[in-house]
Amino acid sequence: MRTLARKPPTPGVVLPRFDFVDLRLFINVATAKSFTLGAEASALSLAAASMRVKHLENAIGTPLLYRSKRGVSLTPAGEAFLRHAQQVFQQLDQMSADLRQYAKGVKGHVRLFANTTATTDFLPRVLPKFLARHPHVDIDLREMRSSEIVRAVQEAGADVGIVSGHVGTEGLKTLPYYVDRMVLVVPRGHPLSGRDTVSFVDALDHDFVGRNPESALHSFIADIVTSYGRRLKSRIQVGSFEEMCHLIGKGIGVGVVPLSAVQRLGGAEGIEVVRIEDEWSVQNLKICVRDSDALPDFLRELVDFLVADAASAP
Repeated sequence: MRTLARKPPTPGVVLPRFDFVDLRLFINVATAKSFTLGAEASALSLAAASMRVKHLENAIGTPLLYRSKRGVSLTPAGEAFLRHAQQVFQQLDQMSADLRQYAKGVKGHVRLFANTTATTDFLPRVLPKFLARHPHVDIDLREMRSSEIVRAVQEAGADVGIVSGHVGTEGLKTLPYYVDRMVLVVPRGHPLSGRDTVSFVDALDHDFVGRNPESALHSFIADIVTSYGRRLKSRIQVGSFEEMCHLIGKGIGVGVVPLSAVQRLGGAEGIEVVRIEDEWSVQNLKICVRDSDALPDFLRELVDFLVADAASAP
């Protein structure tokens, strides 16, 4: 398919550059229909105002004003120039108003990065309430590995992070969030069913149903398996915990799932939950930010909102 190349600028043509003083002066002169009154409104001498407008016309290459003893009026080019100059200041006023809203903490954009458990089981319940109370705040929610979240917050790539308590958060302010547990979900009648607890090493002897490679949980489990010097016998990888539990219930394999997800789903037909003995199975989630004292009001309120939600959980 043919593409249209951009036409290069004509050699020797230099586009004029305008400053705000000149634009405001022209608006004042055009509105007052007088150089004298326009110069006064711009706090300029008549000679300086006349010279500035003349320079504008020379830069553009066409007259902007008709001059007469009774004052000035706009040429067709002047009418177009006035319209654009007014639009520039309207946009500047809108920008100032928007930024004032940010400074007041009324309007803003939040980059919230969280691990799999928080993204799927805790945040979907609480974020709609926060967004309903703050119609001018937008949230960019992303699921990532805890180590990547910490780095993103440290490097100002994220505003708020929710991570596993097992990762270091040097240089960041942290607050407690939910406590969750990773459990092993197995089919009824499986060799591991009926047990109260299981060592994850023992579970690695069996086929697994897991989350897809884009999931933060997939990376987390892969790191755990590697630390044991083993390989995961993966049968299938799916996009949600609901799909995992459904396939596990059909006898496809076993899988590591947050207990909160199993409870949210109300269990699934044909599955049992076995507690994993390993220390990493307990997930003490925490919220991390760079400097809580320097947060805008809407960000500080979001953090307080999340902490209060977790504290009120049964």
